[in-house]
Amino acid sequence: MRQQFVVLTVFVSLLFSTMPVTAQDDDVIIGVDSTNLQFSPSDVTIEEGQAVRFFWSGELLPHNAVASDGIFDSGEPSRNVDYRFVFEIGTNGTYEFVCEPHEQLGMVGTITVLPNEDVQPVPEVPNTGLSAPTEEKFRLTFFGLELIILSFIAFMVYQVGKARERGIPLFVRGDDKDEY
Repeated sequence: MRQQFVVLTVFVSLLFSTMPVTAQDDDVIIGVDSTNLQFSPSDVTIEEGQAVRFFWSGELLPHNAVASDGIFDSGEPSRNVDYRFVFEIGTNGTYEFVCEPHEQLGMVGTITVLPNEDVQPVPEVPNTGLSAPTEEKFRLTFFGLELIILSFIAFMVYQVGKARERGIPLFVRGDDKDEY
């Protein structure tokens, strides 16, 4: 009984750890209008410090969102995307983005980032000729459903192994019920 409780606890915690992160209150969510192969909405206006979240699930065709200047990239085209990008202070301007597989079909959009009036600008540092260290970004793609399925398969293999060690038959035919 205790072992079943542990397995159930692990399964539930895996299930909840794969749920998507909820958007911040001021995030602007951009989805996909599959019937017209367009982003929805295709033009948004935000302020510096706000985030844009590209989110779609179960689409028939795979999509992605890639900025023309490379400032953001949601990754390889996929039927399920949940990608969030924060436009930091100092990134005001206009950014065009496309769905790479459907760019020629007009699947494009624009994000206008307005200066945040509440924040004082950071003074520029004079160029000394030395380059600042660059920060590498690490992005982990998490495949939750696959992890749950693999965990379930591993658990079943473990249980079958234990049953064989104890000499317990895996399958019992109807006429063999009286023996056990």
